[in-house]
Amino acid sequence: MPTYHHVRFLWDDAKAASLDPVGRLVYRSNLLGSDQRVTNTGGGNTSSKLTESDPLSGQPVEVLWVKGSGGDLRTSARDNFSSLYQQKLLDLQRLYAARRDKGLKSQAEDDMVAMYTHATFNLNPRASSIDTPLHSFIPAKFVDHMHPNAIIAIAASQNCEQLTRAIFGGEMAYVKWMRPGFELGLAMQEIVRQNPQVKSIMMGQHGFISWADDEKACYAYTLDCIEKAAAYIEAKYAAKGGDAAAFGGAKYQTLEEGKRHATLAAILPWLRGQVSQQKRFIGTVQDDAKILRFVNSKDAPRLAELGTSCPDHFLRTKIKPLYVDWNPQTEDTAALKAKLAAGLEAYRQDYAAYYARCKHANSPAMRDPNPTVVLIPGLGMIAWGKDKSESRVTAEFYNCAVEVMRGAEAIDRYIALPQQEAFDIEYWLLEEAKLKRMPAEKELARQVIVVVGAGSGIGKETAHRLVKEGAHLVCVDLNEASAQATAKEITDRHGVGIGVAGTGLSGCGPAIGLAANITDRASVRRMLDQVALAYGGFDSICVTAGIFVPTDTTGHIPDDKWPLTFAINVTGSYVVGDEAFKTWREQGLRGNLVFTTSANATVAKKGSIAYDCSKAAANHLVGEMAIELAPLVRVNAVAPATVVQGSAMFPRDRVIGSLAKYNIPYSETEETPSLVTKLAQFYADRTLTKTPITPADQAEAYFLLVSERLSKTTGQVIAVDGGLHEAFLR
Repeated sequence: MPTYHHVRFLWDDAKAASLDPVGRLVYRSNLLGSDQRVTNTGGGNTSSKLTESDPLSGQPVEVLWVKGSGGDLRTSARDNFSSLYQQKLLDLQRLYAARRDKGLKSQAEDDMVAMYTHATFNLNPRASSIDTPLHSFIPAKFVDHMHPNAIIAIAASQNCEQLTRAIFGGEMAYVKWMRPGFELGLAMQEIVRQNPQVKSIMMGQHGFISWADDEKACYAYTLDCIEKAAAYIEAKYAAKGGDAAAFGGAKYQTLEEGKRHATLAAILPWLRGQVSQQKRFIGTVQDDAKILRFVNSKDAPRLAELGTSCPDHFLRTKIKPLYVDWNPQTEDTAALKAKLAAGLEAYRQDYAAYYARCKHANSPAMRDPNPTVVLIPGLGMIAWGKDKSESRVTAEFYNCAVEVMRGAEAIDRYIALPQQEAFDIEYWLLEEAKLKRMPAEKELARQVIVVVGAGSGIGKETAHRLVKEGAHLVCVDLNEASAQATAKEITDRHGVGIGVAGTGLSGCGPAIGLAANITDRASVRRMLDQVALAYGGFDSICVTAGIFVPTDTTGHIPDDKWPLTFAINVTGSYVVGDEAFKTWREQGLRGNLVFTTSANATVAKKGSIAYDCSKAAANHLVGEMAIELAPLVRVNAVAPATVVQGSAMFPRDRVIGSLAKYNIPYSETEETPSLVTKLAQFYADRTLTKTPITPADQAEAYFLLVSERLSKTTGQVIAVDGGLHEAFLR
């Protein structure tokens, strides 16, 4: 097995031999995609030219299997690959030439993408990639097109062609930047025709493509090229002083971790509000040593302004990031906010000018002019996306861009893609069409919702209900393990997304589990700050936590249990709402606060005096908070009737006590579910609908109140009690 220092050789002959030809293509692709030093998330593609039996004639035909549009090499399966008749693809060259000769080159490029469907083999529904011609027109059985940082560092260097020749000799050719598509495929075909010894091609400011007539040899040669490029760069980098001299050396110092995270927690909700003026964004914070080395450096302003070079990068990171020249040692948070505000305004104006300067008559409308990457000395990088997965991928791509800059500056001088070329990729009509084909966002997409009491019962059910609608869930409980268990259930079911892990909580997916004591303001504040670090801020809070202390046989509860009941059921809700409002004000985005009261708040019942009184107070708290937090935050509540099934408030001993209290026949040896069913049905029989109330019934009400379906409702208590006529309004 070859020895590599900058990539991993993972090929297993036994595994490969057990697979059919398409399976080996998938295997090769997964191996290449598993190492981010080989290609970035969603980037690159692979292909195999295989002999297949034509489904109509039964005759053998050559078929190009190539990774289709979308998808990620690391996780791609067979259905991520399109299959096309190779000869039909080659025949398209005549059609393209005829249209190009009429002066319709750009239109002809786009037209060819639509023509690929006419070359589809065996009705394969996977849409073909715009890179299909690159794979078809190179006369080799197996082709890899990758985006390694080390290769792109050469591709994005001022003297790329000379460096390619110096590092790879005659086996790697060079092609200047061209938008991926038919013209680039033809250029590569001509290079190979004129230089049969060439085994790979450096694609200016893009990446590289390599090939072989043996699958394992193709895989190994791809790694060989990356290894050679990385070794060359690292040798030059070390000779120039290594990390200490990277990007011109350090200009600023990193804040220590505690202060760094405190500063980020203080600015993130405000910043989220600023960049979410058109659509809400979810954030990812990265503050590891590599990104801090860059943002703290002397050259960071110059390099950040140049923007990224690889098209895959700036489709996520935009034409450039926002760099904020803030001194973490001498300036405070107020100064940082002021510089961010000025920087954002200048960025928006600059982006609008870029659009106006580069647009065509048929260009799509200008997209959101806010940055998706923000760089701050001493703190790190904040990336934004429509969800956590996208913001993590955005962070990953800018990490790739930083590595490309590091390599290019070590061997030469970094250059970015010309702005017109960048614009033509960003606003490509085919890219716009792909965006329009994407499924509509779910109802709670781009929302971060905190559920307090998510470790069990109604809170747990609510968390699971809301994530189905696209929300990011912060599962909070006094018992941290229970909160984390609920979050794990969500991530196990819905996945953690893709992209870099980030720092600490910022590596989370659609859910995290946190601890908080809602009777302790400092504990609540710590939790909300952790939410800011994880997602950038939050949109709604559902407080489902509560306590029930029954009276004894004489009608009393211990003196210490009365204030405890009020502390949790009333004061805790107030503390959460009051503390959260500080963040909502900073964010400036409309939000929702939903409390949990009870049918008992309006119906006096024997044996629950403290609970009933506390819930009556909670009912009134809803109206008071609605007034105090208006118009930014709507405040409502859900009032359940007795929920027995799945409730943490009904352990076995309480169920038995209630059965005895109501003279419901039972046996001490009965299984707990049987006892619960009896008690639940007893309560149900007292309602008009005669059906037990479940946590899922309550979760549906929480969903309605945090959605836009009841957007004009505030200060209200929604009863979910099965129809308790005693609780009707009087």
